[in-house]
Amino acid sequence: MSKADPVTTEVVRNFVISCAEDMNASLWRSAHSAVIYEGKDSAVALMDEQGNMLGQSTGVPLFIGAIDVCVNHVKDYYSDDICEGDIFVMNDSYMQGTHLHDITAIGPIFFHGELVGFGAARAHWNDIGAMDPGSVMGSMNIFQEGLRLGPTRIVSRGEPIREWYDHFRLNTRFKDATIGDLGAQIAAIRTGERRLAQLLDRIGAETYRAACHDIFEQARRLDRAAIAAITDGTWSREGYLDDDGVGKEPIKVALTLTVRGEEVIVDLTGTSGPVPGSVNCGASQTESLLRLAYKTMINPDRAITGGSFETMTVVLPEDCMFNAKEPAACEWYFTGLGLLADLFISCLSEAMPERSTAAHYGDSMVAGFFSVDERRGQWMSIEPTAGGWGGRADGDGESALINLVNGGFRNIPAEVMETKFPIRLEEFSIRPDSGGPGRWRGGCGVVRRYHALEDCFGAIWFERSHTPAWGLNGGGDGAGPEVTITQPDGKRESLLKMAARGLGAGTIVETKTGGGGGNGDPMQRPHEEVARDVRKGFLTPTAARRDYGVAVEADGTLDEAASLPR
Repeated sequence: MSKADPVTTEVVRNFVISCAEDMNASLWRSAHSAVIYEGKDSAVALMDEQGNMLGQSTGVPLFIGAIDVCVNHVKDYYSDDICEGDIFVMNDSYMQGTHLHDITAIGPIFFHGELVGFGAARAHWNDIGAMDPGSVMGSMNIFQEGLRLGPTRIVSRGEPIREWYDHFRLNTRFKDATIGDLGAQIAAIRTGERRLAQLLDRIGAETYRAACHDIFEQARRLDRAAIAAITDGTWSREGYLDDDGVGKEPIKVALTLTVRGEEVIVDLTGTSGPVPGSVNCGASQTESLLRLAYKTMINPDRAITGGSFETMTVVLPEDCMFNAKEPAACEWYFTGLGLLADLFISCLSEAMPERSTAAHYGDSMVAGFFSVDERRGQWMSIEPTAGGWGGRADGDGESALINLVNGGFRNIPAEVMETKFPIRLEEFSIRPDSGGPGRWRGGCGVVRRYHALEDCFGAIWFERSHTPAWGLNGGGDGAGPEVTITQPDGKRESLLKMAARGLGAGTIVETKTGGGGGNGDPMQRPHEEVARDVRKGFLTPTAARRDYGVAVEADGTLDEAASLPR
């Protein structure tokens, strides 16, 4: 293999990332569903011909670590029968690890007749023909969750295969939007083809491959050095999900992390086996989550490439909810992953106290509203909800930030929601006192209050009341989530999970997300910082006195004499 000089390698490194950003921009601008073009529930990647990651864009980071798996499934299934212009799709929960709503589209990239890479775009489809519209709440096997696809060619040599397009239309409630979103994914892949061709025309395939090799080797060296700098040891953590969506029993999640030399070993032994409800997760997405948590702590400023994560080994028991096998239900696969990420980060926080981070609110906290009545117009609003992150070793946790697994995924803006859907967002505010107390305070959750303006359906999935965000180093726990539904007749109901059900016009759904854990002794937090929190609405005067021993008036005025000394 020829060598690439350092300047060329850096040009290639930044070019492929820019290329992926262009791919994602194409996807967002072309999509038909708000969950993609507003929520950004998507991710794209540019891979080499072996399926190794080259460039990724902002989006849902949880997706990125498992897209290479999908490329390899396509390569294995079709072998030498992969042609220029082809597009393949797949969504099988046991192959790619996610729920069936996440469709991964993959296209080979050729240069002068030679395969040089793959473009991939994964996006959430609003409906995939499951037992309920949108996200299924009460599924107990994969066959209740919608159309399931292994690697499937839907475009052959640039020509759409009509039978498959007809098949998609027949298996979704939102027909035009579904085909439109698929077209947007294909447009993203074609954008990657064009942009990569621009680079290859300038430097040639041989130099390009040499630069990619150097990029991978740099990632390997940096990871090995970072792990070697950590003191060897073994740390364990465990927590509990509230339930699996169909039962009432808490679900155990356990993790043991070992650092040994240049290696990190993550062992999920002790985690609950497969559960009847839909919080099971495919192995590839479990590993993708652990890669994400790893990257949060190890070389976070460097882009993920095909050379990343070779220092990490994952021990995944066969009989485990994170190693789902047919026919396990997987609709809410990501629920346990947020808790798993916090356990991983807490373990590494003990090994790396200078980067210690308390737990965050953890779950996607999904609120969905929709109508499938063709006479009145079909629509769907589905979104995650932001919450509080944990206090860090040197700073407060962020408030009103989306959870770790979702990254660039966003809630639907009030202006978009109220323009496109018969839903009025009456409140979107910081939830005071929800962040855990600490020298470095946990971030606060948020309050969102939805008012249904006409009859529709609603679904709610909120988690982490059994194991809310915990504190570190003497810091307190964050508050757990709360959801209240008020019927038009004034009847109120408190719950955290609600399967799709009818909501009468005038129904109000108020959601409150959890806060992050605190880091360090709250009694070490300076008086003025506590008073500032009261002025900004993060704390009430009552919590300031109770949790920090600081007397603050309702207007935020600090009473030093009435406060405990520091």
